[in-house]
Amino acid sequence: MAGGETALREQVTAAPDRRCLWDREKSIRLTDLRDGSVLGTGLPSLAGRSVLLAVESQLSAALALIELDGVARRIVILPPGVEIAHLAAIAAATQADAAVVDDGSPPLAVIGHPAQVRCHSSIVPMTESAANRLRTEWVLVTSGTTGVPKMVVHNLASLAAPLHAQSPADGAAVWGTFYDIRRYGGMQIYLRALLGGASFVLSDSEESVSDHLARLAAHDVTHLSGTPSHWRRALMNPDLGKISPRYVRLSGEIADQAVLDGLRTAFPRAVIGHAYASTEAGVAFDVNDGRAGFPPDFLAATRDGVEMKIADGSLRIRSPRTASAYLGAAPPLAGADGFVDTGDIVEQDGNRCYFAGRKGGIINIGGMKVHPEEVEAVINRHPRVRMSLVRGRQSPITGSVVVAEVVLSPGQELERGRQIEVKNDILKFCSNILPRHKVPAAISFVPKLEVAATGKLVRRQG
Repeated sequence: MAGGETALREQVTAAPDRRCLWDREKSIRLTDLRDGSVLGTGLPSLAGRSVLLAVESQLSAALALIELDGVARRIVILPPGVEIAHLAAIAAATQADAAVVDDGSPPLAVIGHPAQVRCHSSIVPMTESAANRLRTEWVLVTSGTTGVPKMVVHNLASLAAPLHAQSPADGAAVWGTFYDIRRYGGMQIYLRALLGGASFVLSDSEESVSDHLARLAAHDVTHLSGTPSHWRRALMNPDLGKISPRYVRLSGEIADQAVLDGLRTAFPRAVIGHAYASTEAGVAFDVNDGRAGFPPDFLAATRDGVEMKIADGSLRIRSPRTASAYLGAAPPLAGADGFVDTGDIVEQDGNRCYFAGRKGGIINIGGMKVHPEEVEAVINRHPRVRMSLVRGRQSPITGSVVVAEVVLSPGQELERGRQIEVKNDILKFCSNILPRHKVPAAISFVPKLEVAATGKLVRRQG
C-alpha cells in the first residue's frame, strides 16, 4: 500500500482470537477473516474499483469494510435510509462502478448496472486472496436535511489519526455504541475498537433501548458511546442499571452539564468523556474532566496535530484528521488556510469555552439572537427535567418567540392540575439565568422527543 500503510484486514486479524463482533443474532470472530471472507470469490473482482457499500446489515457492512480497505480504490459507505432519489447523484459523484449488496440493499437499477458482489451472511472460505495495494478512499455520506447529501472523502489514516493519539482500549475491553457505524460517529467508535484490540457490540435501529441495554450487559460492555440524546433516553430507562461501563463517551451534540451530571450519578466509577468531532473536520478533542465545554488553552496551541481557532464566532479546525475533500457539486471543504469552518458557535465564559449552537439554528427575537441549545442547557438543569427541545415559533410582533417541549425525568409524571405549577417553576428557573428574550414564551410537556438516525434531536422551526 502507499506510504507503507497496512490494510485494515491485516491489522485486525493479527489480534487475539477472543475478539468478536456481535449484532442481535450473530457472533463473528475477527480472526476468521484470516482465511475467510463475507465477499467470497467476488472480492478480487472489486480490486481497484469505486465500490458502493449498499448492504442493509450493519454486521455485513462492518466486515466488508475490513475486507475492502486496501483492495478497493474507493469505498462509498451508504448510511441506512439513504433516499433512492439521491442514489444516481451519489454514484455519479463517486464514480461508482461496483457495489456490495445483500437482501436489503436499495434498488441499484436507478444507477445502471454496476458490478455487484453479494455479501454472505457468514464468513466463507476464501479461495483467492485480493492483494492489498491501494490507499483506499473512504467516502462518508452525510445526513443533509435537503437535497443530495454531501460526500466527504477520508482514508483510514485520517479516520484513525485520533485513535493513535490516545491510549487504545485493552484487549479485554468491549466497546458498544448507540450509533450506526456507517455514520462518522459510529465509524470512529468501530475503528477505535478494531485498532485498539477490543470486541464490539453493534447497534440495531429496530431494537428498543431496553433490549439494547440488555444486550450490552450480556456482552459485559466496558466502553460505551452515543450522542447526548442517546444518553438522555438511556438515563430514562430502568434497565440502565444492567450495565456498568468503565468509560462513557458523548459526541455528536452539545454535552450540557445536566447530562454529564446524570451520567456521573448513574456510573460513579466510570470516566465520563465528551468529544468534539464532525465528519469534515474529524475528531478535534476529548474532554474528560466532567465539565461541559472545554478549556480555552485548547485554542492556544497545537494539540496532537490539531489546530483550532475562533473566527466570526465559529470554531475552525485544521488537522491531519480532516477529510480531504467533498465529492460532487459542493463548496471547498476547507478555506485557503486549510481550516474547516465547523459552523458551531463557541463563546468563552471565564476560564471555559462553551458551544452555543449552530450558525444556521439561530432564532431571531426582534433582532436579538437566541441559540436553542443554550436555552435547552438551562432547562435541562431543572431537577424535574430529563431533556428538552427549543425552537422558534412565528410571532406577528417579534418575528419569533422561543417555545420549548420538555420531557420530565422518570417518576415526575404530573396530574393535569399540577402541570401549570411545574411549567411556571421551570420558567422561573430560566428567568433567573437567561436574559428575558431567551426565556421560553411557552412550555409543553411531551412523553418523548424525536431523535434522528444520527442520534441527534430532530429540529424543526415552527
